[in-house]
Amino acid sequence: MIALTVADLVEATGGVARGVESVTVVTGVSLDSRTTAPGDIFVAIVGETHDAHDHVAQALARGAVLAMVSRPIDGPILQVDDTVRGLGAIARASLDHLPQCRVIAITGSSGKTSTKDIIAQVLAQVAVTVAPEGSFNNEIGLPLTVLKADETTRFLVMEMGMRGHGHIEYLCTIAPPSVGVVTNVGTAHIELLGSQDAIAEAKSELVQALPSDGVAILNHDDPRVDAMRSLTTARVLTYGESAGSDVQAVEVALDDLARARFTLVHGDARAHVHLNLHGRHQIWNALAAAAVLVSVGISVAEAARMLGEVGRASRWRMEVDRTATGTVIVNDAYNANPESMRAALEALVVMSRPTHDPRERVVRRSWAVLGEMRELGGASERAHRELGQLVCDLGIDRLVAVGDGTLPLHQTALEAMGPGRVQWVPNVDGAVALLSSALAPDDIALIKASRSIGLERVAHALLGASSDEDGEP
Repeated sequence: MIALTVADLVEATGGVARGVESVTVVTGVSLDSRTTAPGDIFVAIVGETHDAHDHVAQALARGAVLAMVSRPIDGPILQVDDTVRGLGAIARASLDHLPQCRVIAITGSSGKTSTKDIIAQVLAQVAVTVAPEGSFNNEIGLPLTVLKADETTRFLVMEMGMRGHGHIEYLCTIAPPSVGVVTNVGTAHIELLGSQDAIAEAKSELVQALPSDGVAILNHDDPRVDAMRSLTTARVLTYGESAGSDVQAVEVALDDLARARFTLVHGDARAHVHLNLHGRHQIWNALAAAAVLVSVGISVAEAARMLGEVGRASRWRMEVDRTATGTVIVNDAYNANPESMRAALEALVVMSRPTHDPRERVVRRSWAVLGEMRELGGASERAHRELGQLVCDLGIDRLVAVGDGTLPLHQTALEAMGPGRVQWVPNVDGAVALLSSALAPDDIALIKASRSIGLERVAHALLGASSDEDGEP
């Protein structure tokens, strides 16, 4: 965080300061009294089960110069109506002091974190870049990331999540984007918004927030995203595999671990790309990053080189490791929706094919270890039944459905594939017990579910301490 005075914070938040001089300098923000450092402002956020106002005294004792609170409390304070909104206002004030910092914002139903990671990695090769760890994409995580930027930061890469109309619009007031990327419009959060058209409308708030001298980077392969071009006066740059994409992938091929090779095309320029990321869906993520690079003046040849150097960043997204006994584990357990499930299952199929190396000719038996997809509302049962049929249609060898929420998935797959290939277990422990005895060397197991299911624990248990640090089997 850049240094701001209490007077700066009062002006930004509209709050009232008590017990502290207006010239006092604040050099950091803390939300946890246990890690508060001297010079911090401690932000007392009221959660569903925890009220940080109870820990103001501890934060002040650790060196905080004041606390931002929403009710009167003893000590040096900045009282505001809403401390979460106050945090956002402080982040915006900090960013306003950094005119050289360009905000690149990403949203979408799926793939936004992986896309954010790729964009952050390639831009870091150009200039100092700040991006969130994991999925810090809400009204608390986003401002905390903004506050990491300083006078040396040129690019601030923001992931913007959405739980309803107005959420992305609000995040854009904290970090006004000059470049906005929309990856896709799927069915994630359909429980909250009711339809894909409503999801598209909410996602389009990012495009509508762009200035006329900004750039909207849109997935040309997704009609709902491509249609957003009409909602902005910014320059539009599309990406995809379909004809007419401004930044396009052609001559696509996948290797034995579902890593993509393709030719990157923009205008008359062409360059070969070989990704080190697993899954065909990574092509769209890489194309979005290539479009960002093109928008800031990087050549196609240089963009292709940068993309080839990208590795995995956030946890539990197509992490490929091998157990001590030789089984390949694909940990994609961070989140799940129908679109991301299909992408991961298709990658599993590619990775289970016989290798091209005539010395090996390994045939990997494929396992799909799947938990519930949450936030699908009334579409949940149908979506899980369709997922069970998809597992069958793709020819996956074994399915392990985990938890009560997967019963429709299990029932459909059982009818289509038979009891010899489909099993159900009630929880993570059951999955670990089953797989520990059933997986064979050279088998490959995809592990995927919505984040709240905690299915990454299955991968961790199977890998133990044997997972390869670089993520390759």
